[in-house]
Amino acid sequence: MAWRGCVMKWAKIEFLRSTNSTPRATRLNARDQQTCGFRREARRPDPNKGNVTRDSKATPSEAGTPPGPPPPIKVPRPPLFKPLMFTVGFTGFSFGAAAILQYETLKSRVQNAKEAEESEKLSQGSQDMAYWHDWWNQLSGFQQQLLLLLSMVDDFWSSLTEGQRTVTGDLFCRQTHMLSLCSLILHGHVFETVPHVFIVPSFLRPCFPGIIAVNAVVLCCWRIPSMQRTMIKYFTSNPASKTRCLPMILSSFSHYSVIHMVANMYVLWTFSSGIVSLLGREQFLAVYLSAGVISTMLSYICKAASGRLHPSLGASGAVMAVLAAVCAKMPEAKLGIIFLPMITFTAGNVLKALVAIDTAGLILGWRLFDHAAHLGGALFGIWYVSYGHKLIWRKREPLVKRWHDMRSPAAGGSRPGG
Repeated sequence: MAWRGCVMKWAKIEFLRSTNSTPRATRLNARDQQTCGFRREARRPDPNKGNVTRDSKATPSEAGTPPGPPPPIKVPRPPLFKPLMFTVGFTGFSFGAAAILQYETLKSRVQNAKEAEESEKLSQGSQDMAYWHDWWNQLSGFQQQLLLLLSMVDDFWSSLTEGQRTVTGDLFCRQTHMLSLCSLILHGHVFETVPHVFIVPSFLRPCFPGIIAVNAVVLCCWRIPSMQRTMIKYFTSNPASKTRCLPMILSSFSHYSVIHMVANMYVLWTFSSGIVSLLGREQFLAVYLSAGVISTMLSYICKAASGRLHPSLGASGAVMAVLAAVCAKMPEAKLGIIFLPMITFTAGNVLKALVAIDTAGLILGWRLFDHAAHLGGALFGIWYVSYGHKLIWRKREPLVKRWHDMRSPAAGGSRPGG
């Protein structure tokens, strides 16, 4: 046992000596080095891949090319021949339809005046105040309130100018009359007792949905999620779109923002009386629709030339044509600000300021508004009241004569005035 203990002690001392004399780097075997990660074998550089690595990590100055953004993608300019032909054709169609509408309106007014005179002669002598008093007493309280509301609508409608009635639309007035009469029929069954003079004027009034009413309907359609694709396709004008012609007119009735629509319609309401008194109702409608298409065409041209192919919408181009026409025809008229009525400007100075702002915005590339459309509408309005009225509207006589011959071939070529 003593011998065994001496051998074990000697072996232990020799092991410790060998351990202390061994370098620290060789204490761990290959497996322990790989697991603990104290030392890894350095990779030998590959001569075939060394150049690729150096090239991929080379700085722009070493590569010989200056740093900078990638080159822009060249977008081909959209063709504008079809929109141009659509603009010319739609403008001619608008003025032709306006001439025919004026003829039909004058003819209808003459017929209505004759029928109203005949009905008034029939009512005189056969009906006195006692008859009207008895007829009023037969109505219920609800029916009397409806008739009073109808008379209030008539009074309000009569107080408006012809221009304000045009932009507002007399569809509302006619529908109010129809609803009132339907209520009388459904509740009291007194259709036979209602005098003829109450029925005829309500249904003889022309049904024309006004510009403001159409803009309000389109604004509501923008709030319907299922119609977003259709609204973007047909009610925004973009020269890069596949559909370019129809949106030229539909976008003139399209507003996405309530503030945008209210501002445009307020300006249209303000200048509607002046423009209708200058041109008449039918000619005003032709100028308004044509200005919307022409202003969009000029916007197409500027967008295609600058390469900024973004969509736009709004009635600003057509409204600018109305404003410019009135200001050019009456440059000394006084205009004020809605919230600052004490500050006034002459119409001529306002027109010059608006044209200067839109020109600067077009040159400098401002994108807050479609300045090209504004400028196109203003220039068209100035041109029309200066020269276009003589070149276009005064040469409508052959078209009206041909339409009269088609409507009444037995008249022998005679036609009423207009």
